Amino acid sequence: MLERRVVVTGYGALCCLGIGVDTIWENLIAGKCGIGQITQFDTAEFKTHIGGEIPGFDPLKYFPEKEARHLDRFVQLAVAAADEAMAMAGLSPDPAAAGLNVKRIGSIVSSGIGGLSEMMEASKTLVRRGPGRIAPFVIPKMIIDMASGHISIRYGLKGPNFGVVSACASGCHSIGEAFHIIRRQDADIMLAGGAEASIQELCVSGFNALKALSTRNDDPQHASRPFDLNRDGFVPSEGAGVVVLEELEHARRRGAHILCEVIGYGATGDGYHITSPDPEGEGDAEAFRIAMGHAGIGPEDIDYINAHGTSTALNDKYETIAIKKVFGDAVKRVSISSTKGATGHALGAAGALESIFCMKAIETGIIPPTINYETPDPECDLDITPNTARRREVRIAANNNLGFGGHNAVVLYRKFE
Repeated sequence: MLERRVVVTGYGALCCLGIGVDTIWENLIAGKCGIGQITQFDTAEFKTHIGGEIPGFDPLKYFPEKEARHLDRFVQLAVAAADEAMAMAGLSPDPAAAGLNVKRIGSIVSSGIGGLSEMMEASKTLVRRGPGRIAPFVIPKMIIDMASGHISIRYGLKGPNFGVVSACASGCHSIGEAFHIIRRQDADIMLAGGAEASIQELCVSGFNALKALSTRNDDPQHASRPFDLNRDGFVPSEGAGVVVLEELEHARRRGAHILCEVIGYGATGDGYHITSPDPEGEGDAEAFRIAMGHAGIGPEDIDYINAHGTSTALNDKYETIAIKKVFGDAVKRVSISSTKGATGHALGAAGALESIFCMKAIETGIIPPTINYETPDPECDLDITPNTARRREVRIAANNNLGFGGHNAVVLYRKFE
């Protein structure tokens, strides 16, 4: 069976840098940072007071008020990103009425945490008021698969429909799995990506307990500093990214504009630790090798890597080891950046947002910068595009993501030819 080619025909996103891919990209390459003081709850008793909140998001622009009340924020964000992606791909809000076979269109839009806010509020209600006061929408608002579920319901999609949960690699894994679904002929179009609304009390206090978050509360704009010697943890943020993947001939037949091609996907496990990456970097390196094997390319063919680069001590160090292990001497010519200096860490949405940044780098020939880089770390000696965007032709870009539990994911994108 011939493996079908998979292309990208649309994308949509919102994060702390703005709503809509064009706005986000303009702010990103300008070196702006979207991190500020958390406003969604009182942080007085917390060690971390800062996060990346989406400016001006109004769910009533996307849903009637009653429907919005029945959706957790992470689902609202997922649907908003999907609306932009569908419109960019030239897909009707009612694909069946437009003559498309909706049995061949599916959705894998995932989350690392899902409706944790709903879970926390429902738990408070249960303790204070008893089981009879739990609302019927608690479970549907809470569970992670509802991002994909509501997207499929909104557009009447009947194809593969599920969520991938791999912590901070969820968005990247979702795109990779959707890529394979189309290649093996189980669908012609897939909406894929991730969404997260994790700026809430339980999430922040939990990550504080792990000593994973930055406590640079007096300087939020410079708190997230991937690969910098003085990094002190990641900054939590919210957001969503959704891409439309499509089989090449299907896209051509309907006259879709092709943005780039997906050419490889690697997924591995470290089998090492619940939070720390493998110090040898072998699991992440193997994910790169698998993705390159799918694509039929070598390390010397990759022009840009959007690194996971969380701004934590162990991630940035061990990711550097992994990249150097698989790229060897070719690492000297590849441009690398972590965009989390600007966006913070959107957990399960990170891989989707950063995949879109890879696509924009291919489209524009601009490498987004790693901002807030002040003091080099000799253990992170990569070309990380410090502080200022750089012009460079990008033919092939890689998105690399890691997740708690030892999950590794790499997706490769190529300029369409």
